[in-house]
Amino acid sequence: MRFYRTLGLLLGVLLLGGCANLPASTGIAPPRDALVDFTLEARFSLRHEDKSYSGRLSWRHAGMNNELLLSSPFGQGMAEIVTSERYARLTSSDGRVYEASDAETLTRQVLGYPLPLDQLTDWVRGWGAAAGISERDALGRPLRLRHEDWLIDYGYASDDPQAPPDRIFAERAGGFALRLRIDEWSSTLPGKREP
Repeated sequence: MRFYRTLGLLLGVLLLGGCANLPASTGIAPPRDALVDFTLEARFSLRHEDKSYSGRLSWRHAGMNNELLLSSPFGQGMAEIVTSERYARLTSSDGRVYEASDAETLTRQVLGYPLPLDQLTDWVRGWGAAAGISERDALGRPLRLRHEDWLIDYGYASDDPQAPPDRIFAERAGGFALRLRIDEWSSTLPGKREP
């Protein structure tokens, strides 16, 4: 049971924190190509085989650094992940700490196989034309992305061509399904990149 709980926590955190000081919401999401460094607040549900998990995700991304906090639907902290270009650390709610030199090594250590973490930051923003966007909507926004055995579908809250996704559904062969509903996007630093 502990393995599946850790698996659920880690998968939810990775797709999608020491993010206690997130900026206040303006009610308007920044343009997708401005989300170089970002924070997001989201709700998630995860299904793996016959287990289901749900909760809240806070994620701060800046350069090679990520701070993520996974909480129960009632706000109780369940796990925290901190990554940089030099290390990755997962701290569970019971105080157990898992560390590795990078996020893929950490997932291999905790889950038994590596996850494509280098791509996840781009996937959540709807970036990745070179990474396998297979369908776009009439406004040119990504609707579906394929990468190896992952399939990611996107939904949007507005008709703005630069709107970031607010709904993400990711599936992986072998029975993983993650739904992410992003309640708030914030661009933490000015920047622009072509998606």
